[in-house]
Amino acid sequence: MPSPYPTPTYKANFRRGTLAPRWQARHRDRLAARARRRGIGAGAKHRFAFRDRLLATLVHLRHGLTHDVVAAWFGVHRSTITRSVAEVRPLLAERGCRVPDGVRLRTLADVVAYLGHHPRALMDVTEVRVRRPVEGRAGRDRFVSGKARLNTMKALVICDPAGRLLFCGETRPGSMHDLTQARTAGLVDLLLHAPIGVQILADAGYQGLGTDTAGAVITPRPKPRKGQKSLPLSVIAAHDAARKRHSSQRIRVEHVIGHLKNWRILARYHGRRESFDATIRAIAGLLSDHQHTDRNEDTTMRLKALPATAHS
Repeated sequence: MPSPYPTPTYKANFRRGTLAPRWQARHRDRLAARARRRGIGAGAKHRFAFRDRLLATLVHLRHGLTHDVVAAWFGVHRSTITRSVAEVRPLLAERGCRVPDGVRLRTLADVVAYLGHHPRALMDVTEVRVRRPVEGRAGRDRFVSGKARLNTMKALVICDPAGRLLFCGETRPGSMHDLTQARTAGLVDLLLHAPIGVQILADAGYQGLGTDTAGAVITPRPKPRKGQKSLPLSVIAAHDAARKRHSSQRIRVEHVIGHLKNWRILARYHGRRESFDATIRAIAGLLSDHQHTDRNEDTTMRLKALPATAHS
């Protein structure tokens, strides 16, 4: 039965081995694009199978091991692991995040279309520390985060009220404000054309976005200013209760960010900043698969009944 919302997303299942044909097809395209071609059957043969390449990439992403360590484990050269990660990581990143009916969401447009039938979502930004650009390079300060006071890159994270990941991407340098990131990603235009009733809960960093999106983005009530006249205690208590209620409703997205940071490579990203977007999107796709896995099916062992004790 087709999906009720029109999202042209990739519906491949990770368990069915659909990544291997795509990797082989891209490998053939790379060989065909060369100016100098070899004869059919010529050239070196792959001794490092795709299954091992995929496993090496997963180990690198999950545990943050260097390519030298992974190469020593698999008994290959470091350059083989580097090439394998560079080939498999984009395939994982293109899968997108899985939703309950099996459709995958890869872009913000897919997420907004999905919210047309599931109207509530939570939004936040996560920052990951990255390597500092070399001295003298142009734009060196644009990665410095005003909040963390470190060189970071930030990614937009959207999940549903149950804490299931819907989107992670649109990475930007750490100096960019959260509100500016959402605007440059095109989220405002998408929400203006979204179905009526779509609501996205966000933190105080997105104040003003609710006006831009006709109320689609909900932020907490602002705190009283320092120069503001004292308000009645009942009004202050109502404001505090509304802020706490909003914070408790969006705590799920903080848990999702915590699950993303459990992947060791995101604790502090030591790779090239150009590959950070593909890395975090690949991890998001894998995490969404894990969230929709039935852990009671083929993953748990049935407890054996204990033998009855003999009464004396």
